[in-house]
Amino acid sequence: MPAESLEDSFRARPGVVLLGEGPTARTALRSLLQCCRVVGVIRSSAENELDPVRVDAAQAGVPFLHLEHLNELPKIIAQVQPTAVVISSFNRILPVEILNLSHFINVHYSPLPQYRGRANLNWALINGESNAAISIHNVSPGLDSGDILFQEEIAIQQDDTVTSLYCRLNSIQERVLGRVVVDAVSGRLGTPQDHNNATYGCARIPDDGEIDWSRPTIEIDRLIRALTRPFPGAFTHLEGRRLVIVHAAPLCKPPNYVGRMPGRIVNRSDAAGWVDVLTGDGILRIFDVIPESGVVERAAVLIKSTRSTLGLSRIDLLRRINALENRLAALEAARH
Repeated sequence: MPAESLEDSFRARPGVVLLGEGPTARTALRSLLQCCRVVGVIRSSAENELDPVRVDAAQAGVPFLHLEHLNELPKIIAQVQPTAVVISSFNRILPVEILNLSHFINVHYSPLPQYRGRANLNWALINGESNAAISIHNVSPGLDSGDILFQEEIAIQQDDTVTSLYCRLNSIQERVLGRVVVDAVSGRLGTPQDHNNATYGCARIPDDGEIDWSRPTIEIDRLIRALTRPFPGAFTHLEGRRLVIVHAAPLCKPPNYVGRMPGRIVNRSDAAGWVDVLTGDGILRIFDVIPESGVVERAAVLIKSTRSTLGLSRIDLLRRINALENRLAALEAARH
């Protein structure tokens, strides 16, 4: 094809801006570059020169636009005048006055109208759902409530983590997003959501990942798999210090403990590096952990005794309070 024809074909593509901050933005950009003229990438990580989304944008000749405050978005839209703004991993709700400025299309990793809101993949794993999904929808006022343009479900496997689910759904996004956006701006209508069947997930904070060892083994296992990197991780405490559980698995056919202290270490292997901990109904085998140093360690390197108990008990807290009171008393005595 002659160079002029190629240039005309490129100019005929819809001009889009990508607004994204999280773990789905990179494959969103790759997909959009295949079918659209990407006239800008809006992201908050302006200071990180190694940000992979920023690197990909630079290699493709796409302007990188820093967004610090939401009220800066109307000015950016006025400058680049996109046909559509595509949102992938953006955690702020856009007010109606901004939505009126362009055609907004959002990528949401859930089977909408189920799991609107935050942390949808994390909650799907925690709740033991059998499926996850990618939904691409027009943005309208209301939380994740616009008409569905595309939806595809995937089965959640027994060993899936939130990281592996993001990887699989990102692959689908990279395959379809650009084409879906082109169809949408060409006038294709979406399918209205059934708002009566909507469910919601609230935001999660790092402290929500604390493990309650009295819960069933399968629930603890799901929590650990739901909070793998890039998330902060499910955690417990060892001798009062936070310990993130990186990799664990329920023990098949565990011994039947009729004398049970949830959180107690009941077996360990120096050679293999694992430890077994009692749960509310079984045993979880822990392989890898992250102590406060931030370095991944084999569990048995740090947990050295079957007398150890994971978690914070009231006795632990009382001992720490008493120790602090004794230190304060000693400091007071030294002042006089």
